[in-house]
Amino acid sequence: MNVLRYVVGSVRSLHTTRSVYAAVKKTSAAGGVLGLGKGKKKVGKLGTVEKSVLPVESDPERLVSHVCGSNIYIQGEDVKIGPDSEYPDWLWKLNTGRPKQLHELDPDTKEYWIKVRTAGMRRNNRLKSLRKF
Repeated sequence: MNVLRYVVGSVRSLHTTRSVYAAVKKTSAAGGVLGLGKGKKKVGKLGTVEKSVLPVESDPERLVSHVCGSNIYIQGEDVKIGPDSEYPDWLWKLNTGRPKQLHELDPDTKEYWIKVRTAGMRRNNRLKSLRKF
């Protein structure tokens, strides 16, 4: 508690950011007020909040037949996986591998020009970071 008062007091007395950062860093490294270890409680705006441990599904039949974790409510159960004929055709055409490279795309598509723009922004940011001043 004294460390937290020190941090608040140092912010109020306009110490440099470095001293406040050092004080916060020391308390979090020691697992004190700001550090969250195993089973620790977090004190925030809403009060004391404990970490919750989510159960992991281990039944192999249920893992194959249901979308585990799809039910976000207290009541009910997870969504069952249906046969492939119940899903739309475009679902099976989605790219699940690596994204397409620029030379593989058609220049008449919007996807091509979005990739060109992002590559240009990355190049400009990299060049800007190399400047000395």
